[in-house]
Amino acid sequence: MSDAFSMEQQFIEAYEKHSDAIFRYCYYRVFDREKAKDYMQEAYCRTWKYISAGKPVENIRAFIYKTANNIIIDEARKKKATSLDAIMEKGFMPSVDNRTKTEDYFTGKEIVSIIESLDEKYRDAIILKYVNDLSTQEIAVILQETENNVYVRLSRGLQKVKEIINKQS
Repeated sequence: MSDAFSMEQQFIEAYEKHSDAIFRYCYYRVFDREKAKDYMQEAYCRTWKYISAGKPVENIRAFIYKTANNIIIDEARKKKATSLDAIMEKGFMPSVDNRTKTEDYFTGKEIVSIIESLDEKYRDAIILKYVNDLSTQEIAVILQETENNVYVRLSRGLQKVKEIINKQS
């Protein structure tokens, strides 16, 4: 009984602590608010089923991200993603970065456009690192890559972002 309560408490704490970040991650992968919400909820449901079946989870945060990532991949195989223009027409804009340097050079729409233009492997790593503030080790678990590959993807992805920014300046 104590173990069940502990599992439940751990899960509730993980939801309270990480659900907003998981939603953001899903949103930046699919650029659709409702789908992102559904995927986030499904990731938590699958995580609960896994935990309640008595299976161990070392890092619940990384496990939930990995689950969300798998759901997004599965859904992408079923359907083609909506374009950024269609999302902007619906009126949803992700919040603008409050750092003044970023505001000086780009609007939120431009940043989203730059992120969306990257290859998926770079985009995912950058979103996980800089939007969701995950460690390289957690990103490696989520993407099922080595930490070294994650470092390379981050480095190359940031280089591509710099190239795009320099072209626009």
